[in-house]
Parts: sequence; structure tokens; C-alpha cells
Amino acid sequence: MNQSWHAPGRVNLIGEHTDYNEGLVLPFALTQGVTVTGARRDDGVLEIRSGDLEARVELADLSPGRITGWAAYVAGVAGCLRAAGHPVAGASLRIASDLPQGAGLSSSAALECATALALTGLYGLELDCRELIDLTRRAEHLYAGVPCGVLDQSASLLCRGDHALLLDCRSGETEQIPFLLGDHRILVIDTGAAHDLADSQYAARRIACERAAARLGLASLREVADLGAALAALDDPEEIRRVRHVVTENRRVEKVVRALRAGDVPRVGPLLTASHRSLRDDYEVSWPEADLTVETVLAAGALGARMIGGGFGGSVIALAHRDLIPALGLAVADAYAARGLRPARLLEAVAGPGARALA
Repeated sequence: MNQSWHAPGRVNLIGEHTDYNEGLVLPFALTQGVTVTGARRDDGVLEIRSGDLEARVELADLSPGRITGWAAYVAGVAGCLRAAGHPVAGASLRIASDLPQGAGLSSSAALECATALALTGLYGLELDCRELIDLTRRAEHLYAGVPCGVLDQSASLLCRGDHALLLDCRSGETEQIPFLLGDHRILVIDTGAAHDLADSQYAARRIACERAAARLGLASLREVADLGAALAALDDPEEIRRVRHVVTENRRVEKVVRALRAGDVPRVGPLLTASHRSLRDDYEVSWPEADLTVETVLAAGALGARMIGGGFGGSVIALAHRDLIPALGLAVADAYAARGLRPARLLEAVAGPGARALA
């Protein structure tokens, strides 16, 4: 009998490119995500279907690099389970998603997490959330070639409805932060500029941070206590910019958490905008449509806005009073039309529950 599991996409409210620097992140899960429906099979075959797409994987021959494209995220989870000694002998899986692709909402991690729940559920494997996070991240590293941190998988598996997840990527500690916006809303604006982290400069940014930490004699940039002294000790302009972003972004996460705890939602807005400027100027991962979108929604009355995700394409989030949401959408539509861009897709984000089995 077929069973189904759902894993949500996520919006990272703030804390971008801090996860692999052992920093702080503050994501929340979306109500949209990926659903995997499946049944066991014992012939060593992983059969994967998604719409008109289909892949058939012989598990005995599965290894990193043998499967490419979208199926690598699914096959990678099966491969990592088998490599860890878990008796996964095959499955027929059907994938469905209501997450926009390429929008920076972590559809790949949602697919991995839903697949992990499906395979462990079908085979009666008892892995806790920490083990699942490690497993799905390892699958993305080995099979998809993306050296991601723990943010996306943690958000998909650990988030709760009406909460954001404060995750300390150094200690692994988490805290559920009430995410009650009252009369305000988070609008996700998909700029339509597709990105591919495996082919982008994501890995280059990570290497630059590791190099800077080594020059400073630190295990990671999370250990920078005095930003001024750290910047003065570096002579590479690129490393200086990367360090400045990571350290100030961690501080912005802490300030947003304090604002949410105090119920002061408007105070979050300027911190989002400061994050975008840092990502644009110091981390250099923004893109023209994102900068245009941020400028447009701020001019239309948004309290704050920033790019989200790894960068070089994807989405922007804007924080605004609920009454202003239609005006923001119109302003973005006009700005895009004036520049001959495809219309942006808009999504009002609601903090939903984490990954789970469906009845």
C-alpha cells in the first residue's frame, strides 16, 4: 500500500551564508513543499517519477556521479542510507511539489527530506532528526555536488508552525522563536532569475571564508570576537568583505530574534534591508533583478526587504503591512514591465510545520 510523506520548503528570514561558517540562521518552514508517495520493492531498483519525468536506478550500481539532474537528490538519499548500513532494497516513489523551482525556497532539501522520511518509513528505520539532517546534507554534498550547510535540511525537518527556528550551526542547538506577524506579512517575490548553486560561485565563497578563518588562526568565522581587529589583520580585499558580511550577519540574526521576542515586528524591516546590502556589496551574491525588487518594494512602503538563498538568482522577501501587499505587487509588476522582464511570481509566506508523514 502506498504511503505519503511531506517536507516543506523554507524561507530564511535572516542569516545568509552563515551556516557553513558555524554561525546563526533563522529560517521558517513554508506550507508549500514536496510530497513523496511510495511503496517498497525488493528487486534493488529505485523507480522515481515526477510528472512526466522518470528515472530508474539500480541501487547496486549507485555511486556519486552516476546519477545526475533532479534524480540525484532522491538517489543520493538512498545511496547514503545504504552506505550507512541501512537495508534499503528498492522503492517506487512518486514526487509532487507545489514549490516554485529555482526560487531559492530550498526545493532540493525538501525533496531530500521527504525522500528520507519515505525510505526510512517504508523500511521501518528509526533515525532521529539529527541523523536525518546529516544524512540528507551528505547526500547533497556527494550526489548533487553542492557543499551546503545544515540550514535547509534543518528548517525542513525541525520547524514548527507559527515559529522561526533559531539554529546555532556551531553547537547544533535550536530554539523555536514565536513568529507572529500580527498585521504584517512576508511577501516572497520570485524574480524569475534561475540559479544553480552547483554551477555558481557558492563553493568559491565558502573557500574564501575558510581561507580567511585560517589566516586569522580560527576554526571558523563564528569565532571572530573583534571585527575591527580581524579586518585589520587581513590584507586580501575579498576576504575582508566576506568576513565583514558573515560577522555582521550573525549580529543581525541576534537583533531580529530580540525584536520577535519583544513583538516588535517593524524593527525587523531595516535589518532585512541591511542584510541585503551586505549580501550585495560584501558577499557579492545578489543579482540585478533582486536589487531592482528590493529598491522597488522599499519605495512602495515595505519595512524591509532582502534577497534569500544562496544567491545569483531566486527570490526576494519583503516585510510590509498587510494592507500594502497589493501595492507592492503592482509596483514590482510595473518595474519589471518597464525593463522587459518576465512577471515576478508572488507568494505570501506563512510559517508552517516541518516534515511529517501524511495520513
